[in-house]
Amino acid sequence: MQEEKIVYRKNFSLIIAFLILISVTFIIALFVSYNLTSKYVENEFESKNADVLEQTIKPYYDFFYNTIPEITFYAGFLDSASAAKYSDSVFKKFRFVTHTTFYAIEIGTPDGINPGLGIRVKSIIEFSPGNGHAIGSRKTSPADYSDFETMSARLNNFVSVADTSREPTQDEKFNTFYDISPEKIIYLNIPRREDIKHYLELLKDRHVNAIYAQNMMTFALDRQGLKVKNTHPELYKNVSIKPVVYDPIENDNTNIVAESPFPGAFSNYKLYLTSPDDYLRAEVNRRFMPIGAMVLLIYIFLIAIGWLIYRNLNVNMRLFKLQYDFINNFTHEFKTPVSVIKIAGSNLRSDSDLTEKQRRHYGKILDEEADKLNELMNTLLSFTQLENNAFKAKKEEIIIEEFVKGYIDTFKIKYPDFHIRFRIHGIVEFYTDPVLLGSLFQNLMENAYKYSNPKHRELAIDVKKEKRNIVFSFADKGIGIAKEEITHIFKKFYRIENQYNQHGSAGLGLAFCKELVNFMDGDITVNSKINEGSEFIVTLPYETAE
Repeated sequence: MQEEKIVYRKNFSLIIAFLILISVTFIIALFVSYNLTSKYVENEFESKNADVLEQTIKPYYDFFYNTIPEITFYAGFLDSASAAKYSDSVFKKFRFVTHTTFYAIEIGTPDGINPGLGIRVKSIIEFSPGNGHAIGSRKTSPADYSDFETMSARLNNFVSVADTSREPTQDEKFNTFYDISPEKIIYLNIPRREDIKHYLELLKDRHVNAIYAQNMMTFALDRQGLKVKNTHPELYKNVSIKPVVYDPIENDNTNIVAESPFPGAFSNYKLYLTSPDDYLRAEVNRRFMPIGAMVLLIYIFLIAIGWLIYRNLNVNMRLFKLQYDFINNFTHEFKTPVSVIKIAGSNLRSDSDLTEKQRRHYGKILDEEADKLNELMNTLLSFTQLENNAFKAKKEEIIIEEFVKGYIDTFKIKYPDFHIRFRIHGIVEFYTDPVLLGSLFQNLMENAYKYSNPKHRELAIDVKKEKRNIVFSFADKGIGIAKEEITHIFKKFYRIENQYNQHGSAGLGLAFCKELVNFMDGDITVNSKINEGSEFIVTLPYETAE
């Protein structure tokens, strides 16, 4: 019956399915992350224009909320000199203010015609920037009185309903003392509660003879003085100030546009932000790169984990195969001598008379097969002892030539067709454990015989000293070893199949040699070519008896 061959299968379909799964997941992850990044950049393009507007309009807010109210600090006593100084500071700090107009106002008892306060303009001075200072010129044209009349009417309405028991609210202040129109701001200094009380007394008693001072100032603005501050150049390539009604005739689909209207006196204008589509695409790619790299690292990590799992399973499978083969081979190695011993024993116990020559022949067979069993058991036991550091070396001085010649003579008797020669270069004695060194010689010589062509069973042993080491070379004319197998031959249970060693081996010989050399603090290497032979080089520390 033909022996069933053990097949070690690898489920490549499962491996391919795993690779396809994580590859598809990787592609989907890249696609989704890229789309999310693109959507995020688009949302930022629509929302971050508020940041650009805030930084661009920031000087205007500073001017409106901090600089203009400084007029109130003068409590109506701002004169032409202080107004010029104030205007000069405004021109230097805020380039969008083109000129200012200062109104010195007097408030007295109502005249007979108007029911409200008697509000009159004492003088009007216009200031413009020039030569680093504000230059003033008097203005008395009727057009200047329209601003004054507007603010005087608001002041009269405010005083007529004023509640002096509390401070006016911010809305009351803004609606009364500010007038904002395109590129123009009018401001009337806010009177104190005591001033409001005096104004009410003037309304109630027209015989009160008193004059109170008020200041009013107009600011002409020009949007050309605003400096655009693009705080997000990665999103907006071009940022400019355009009229609110601006709408380019050419509708260029390659540009993405965002708009933000200006507040207050610049409400007729807007911030116009544009970027070409490829400009934003470059930003998307820049932001996607670290995300893509992270996804790629995760993909590589998963591939590495899969490969490690596969390698571990593969190693375990190979180990199982080696152990399986070892049991088979070792069983075969034991079975052959046991069978021979059984046959020889049966013949000796048979009833037929045996000649003296036959008895000696069967006795020789029993002795040889018992030696084989003993050798196998000793090899396995020695290997186990070396691996577990349970072996203690017993060093003694040996004569190299006698030692080598003794093993050669033994092998010539055992294998008459084995041609062995040796050379020793200037070394007489060597201090080591003869049993360990003998096991090394026996295994390497036995290995050279097994893996050689029966017509060319040759071995050259060379012994020499190199620096502080002694080097043993075993060069045969055997079948050689393939490059891909050289890294495995010193592994336990590994065997090289060949046509000249039909009975196989347990796969322990070279592994045992490797353990022996390591135990002796040495090294073993091999040089080999297919069909030309192999050379095993054993390097051991050279020691002599003290």
